Amino acid sequence: MNKKKSFVLRLNTELYDALEKWAEDEFRSTNGQLEYIISEALKKAGRKPRSSEDIPDSKKEINEQ
Repeated sequence: MNKKKSFVLRLNTELYDALEKWAEDEFRSTNGQLEYIISEALKKAGRKPRSSEDIPDSKKEINEQ
């Protein structure tokens, strides 16, 4: 299971309100929405690190040995 790192993020009120509404519209928490947005941006930019979920099972076994 991935560990989560917490940090402080300061947003102006208007930006936070828009983010909160967007999250609500997609049935996510505000934090979950931020994670989703960041994850999608990293994928689009080709910068998202590969997770163990992306590795086929046969290669996982090799990596675990």
